[in-house]
Amino acid sequence: MTKPIYVRFEVPSELSEKVYQIVELSREGGKLRKGTNEVTKVIERGETSLIVMAEDVDPPEILAHLPLLCEEKNIPYAYVPKKTELGTAAGLDKPTASVAVVDAGRAKQMMDGVLEELRKLKK
Repeated sequence: MTKPIYVRFEVPSELSEKVYQIVELSREGGKLRKGTNEVTKVIERGETSLIVMAEDVDPPEILAHLPLLCEEKNIPYAYVPKKTELGTAAGLDKPTASVAVVDAGRAKQMMDGVLEELRKLKK
Protein backbone atom coordinates (compact mmCIF):
# COMPACT_ATOMS: atom_id res chain seq x y z
CA MET A 1 0.00 0.00 0.00
CA THR A 2 1.43 3.37 -0.97
CA LYS A 3 1.27 6.44 1.22
CA PRO A 4 -0.87 9.30 -0.02
CA ILE A 5 1.09 12.25 -1.34
CA TYR A 6 -0.01 15.68 -0.18
CA VAL A 7 0.84 18.33 -2.69
CA ARG A 8 1.50 21.95 -1.91
CA PHE A 9 -1.54 23.91 -3.02
CA GLU A 10 -1.32 27.46 -4.24
CA VAL A 11 -2.89 30.07 -2.01
CA PRO A 12 -4.15 33.18 -3.86
CA SER A 13 -2.26 36.37 -2.96
CA GLU A 14 -5.36 37.94 -1.39
CA LEU A 15 -5.69 34.95 0.94
CA SER A 16 -1.94 34.97 1.69
CA GLU A 17 -2.23 38.58 2.86
CA LYS A 18 -5.02 37.60 5.23
CA VAL A 19 -2.88 34.75 6.58
CA TYR A 20 -0.01 37.18 7.26
CA GLN A 21 -2.50 39.46 9.08
CA ILE A 22 -3.75 36.54 11.19
CA VAL A 23 -0.18 35.74 12.21
CA GLU A 24 0.49 39.37 13.09
CA LEU A 25 -2.74 39.79 15.09
CA SER A 26 -2.20 36.45 16.84
CA ARG A 27 1.26 37.59 17.86
CA GLU A 28 -0.17 40.74 19.42
CA GLY A 29 -3.20 39.31 21.19
CA GLY A 30 -3.04 35.55 20.95
CA LYS A 31 -0.37 32.90 20.95
CA LEU A 32 2.08 31.71 18.28
CA ARG A 33 4.75 29.04 18.02
CA LYS A 34 7.58 29.81 15.61
CA GLY A 35 10.03 27.55 13.83
CA THR A 36 9.63 24.08 12.42
CA ASN A 37 10.60 22.22 15.61
CA GLU A 38 8.07 24.09 17.77
CA VAL A 39 5.41 23.83 15.05
CA THR A 40 5.94 20.06 14.81
CA LYS A 41 5.47 19.72 18.58
CA VAL A 42 2.16 21.62 18.70
CA ILE A 43 0.81 19.67 15.72
CA GLU A 44 1.67 16.37 17.40
CA ARG A 45 -0.08 17.54 20.57
CA GLY A 46 -3.08 18.87 18.63
CA GLU A 47 -2.66 22.30 20.25
CA THR A 48 -2.97 24.49 17.16
CA SER A 49 -5.71 25.76 14.90
CA LEU A 50 -3.65 26.79 11.85
CA ILE A 51 -0.18 26.05 10.46
CA VAL A 52 1.46 28.57 8.13
CA MET A 53 4.42 27.56 5.96
CA ALA A 54 6.62 29.61 3.64
CA GLU A 55 6.89 28.49 0.02
CA ASP A 56 10.45 29.76 -0.46
CA VAL A 57 12.08 27.46 2.11
CA ASP A 58 15.24 25.82 0.84
CA PRO A 59 15.58 22.90 0.96
CA PRO A 60 11.85 22.16 0.83
CA GLU A 61 12.41 18.93 2.79
CA ILE A 62 12.57 21.07 5.94
CA LEU A 63 8.77 21.33 5.81
CA ALA A 64 7.92 18.11 3.96
CA HIS A 65 6.63 16.34 7.08
CA LEU A 66 4.30 19.14 8.23
CA PRO A 67 1.45 18.68 5.71
CA LEU A 68 1.42 14.95 6.47
CA LEU A 69 1.20 15.60 10.21
CA CYS A 70 -1.50 18.22 9.66
CA GLU A 71 -3.55 15.82 7.53
CA GLU A 72 -3.16 13.10 10.15
CA LYS A 73 -4.28 15.41 12.97
CA ASN A 74 -6.90 17.22 10.85
CA ILE A 75 -5.23 20.60 11.33
CA PRO A 76 -5.62 23.19 8.56
CA TYR A 77 -2.51 24.62 6.95
CA ALA A 78 -1.69 27.35 4.46
CA TYR A 79 1.28 28.46 2.42
CA VAL A 80 2.56 32.01 2.11
CA PRO A 81 5.10 33.16 -0.48
CA LYS A 82 7.93 34.57 1.66
CA LYS A 83 9.69 33.35 4.80
CA THR A 84 10.96 36.90 5.44
CA GLU A 85 7.39 38.27 5.54
CA LEU A 86 6.28 35.35 7.70
CA GLY A 87 9.10 36.08 10.14
CA THR A 88 8.18 39.77 10.24
CA ALA A 89 4.49 38.98 10.81
CA ALA A 90 5.50 36.64 13.65
CA GLY A 91 7.56 39.41 15.28
CA LEU A 92 10.97 38.02 14.41
CA ASP A 93 13.99 39.87 13.03
CA LYS A 94 14.79 36.91 10.79
CA PRO A 95 12.89 34.70 8.32
CA THR A 96 10.95 31.71 9.59
CA ALA A 97 9.87 28.63 7.68
CA SER A 98 6.72 27.94 9.66
CA VAL A 99 4.40 29.27 12.35
CA ALA A 100 1.60 27.69 14.37
CA VAL A 101 -1.36 29.80 15.46
CA VAL A 102 -2.18 28.35 18.88
CA ASP A 103 -4.62 31.11 19.86
CA ALA A 104 -5.81 33.57 17.22
CA GLY A 105 -6.77 36.22 19.77
CA ARG A 106 -8.25 39.23 17.98
CA ALA A 107 -7.85 37.44 14.64
CA LYS A 108 -10.40 34.73 15.52
CA GLN A 109 -13.16 36.02 13.26
CA MET A 110 -10.76 36.62 10.35
CA MET A 111 -9.29 33.16 10.84
CA ASP A 112 -12.71 31.50 10.66
CA GLY A 113 -13.23 33.03 7.21
CA VAL A 114 -9.75 32.07 6.03
CA LEU A 115 -10.19 28.48 7.22
CA GLU A 116 -13.37 28.22 5.17
CA GLU A 117 -11.54 29.53 2.08
CA LEU A 118 -8.69 27.04 2.65
CA ARG A 119 -11.16 24.16 2.84
CA LYS A 120 -12.54 25.17 -0.55
CA LEU A 121 -9.04 25.35 -2.07
CA LYS A 122 -8.10 21.86 -0.96
CA LYS A 123 -11.13 20.23 -2.60
